[in-house]
Amino acid sequence: MGSAREEAGGIGVELDSEGWGATRSWVEKALPGAERVEEVVRLRGGWTSEMRRLDLRGPDGRRSVVLRSFVKPFYVRHAEGLLTREAAVLRLLDDTDVPAAKPVAVDATAQYCDHPSLLMSLLPGTVRLGDRGADARADLLARQLVRIHRLPVPAPQRPRTYQPWASPERVTPPAGTGRPGLWERAVDVIRREAPAYQGCFLHRDFHPGNVLFTGTDGGPDADTDTGTGLRISGVVDWVETSWGPADLDVAHCSTALALLHGVPAGMSFADRYAAAGGTLTQDGTSHLYWRLLDALGFAPDAEKVAVPWRELGRDDLTAGVLTERLEGYLESLFDRYA
Repeated sequence: MGSAREEAGGIGVELDSEGWGATRSWVEKALPGAERVEEVVRLRGGWTSEMRRLDLRGPDGRRSVVLRSFVKPFYVRHAEGLLTREAAVLRLLDDTDVPAAKPVAVDATAQYCDHPSLLMSLLPGTVRLGDRGADARADLLARQLVRIHRLPVPAPQRPRTYQPWASPERVTPPAGTGRPGLWERAVDVIRREAPAYQGCFLHRDFHPGNVLFTGTDGGPDADTDTGTGLRISGVVDWVETSWGPADLDVAHCSTALALLHGVPAGMSFADRYAAAGGTLTQDGTSHLYWRLLDALGFAPDAEKVAVPWRELGRDDLTAGVLTERLEGYLESLFDRYA
């Protein structure tokens, strides 16, 4: 959610209205020279925050930046930690080959803005969630995730240790599920103490909705410099960046792929990651723990991810479809790793 998404029909939204006047003043004070906000366009596909593309005009011409603002009460309460972390991570990534936005300014406590906000550069590309070209994109996702996990981060700059997004007492199976035993079995797995792991730098929310692509789906290999080649142009939404097992990032992307494209897509991502040079635990029981710890966080119906995905065109992802895919994914995980 930290950069360009598909836009909401070219809607111009003035920051002076709807309680955004202080934010506009803060933005323009943060801009160099005599740059001013010329137009504002809402960006779709976010869940935790409101995203806007700000088109600027100045002595050197026009350019665009992205404004991320937390307006939901829950995220406003946690904004200081989330936005401060994201700004720090973006500064850390500035000297790496990971395509991330550059931070411009941050007001994590809304000292000057109407809402806690982060201003950052605009990345090229769009989110691609369609089934067409999904395999090619999954290979690129795996390669990119390997590069993220290999980043050498000095101990003083390491982010916080990962936080689990599911616990046995909080898991809610889908209403009316015909497979209560499957859910009980999955919950029993995460009752154990977390396995030992070799820590690395985690995006922690790496999935197709947080990755931007350029080029044509199904075109030439993205690692070439051909004009039509599919390639990753940006990785966004670094507010949950953590230190933890690579298996957990792989698990999160795998669950998302299973929900988006079907169970086989979710089951094959770990293999793609390993083929790209990534290292996962060789203990199937431990790997199953991480996969289920993530998947159970999507229960009961993955609505949090489905809402922004539907905004980006995936109207087929109904609650029924998501439940069927999530349960099928849990079953496949047991078949392979138990």
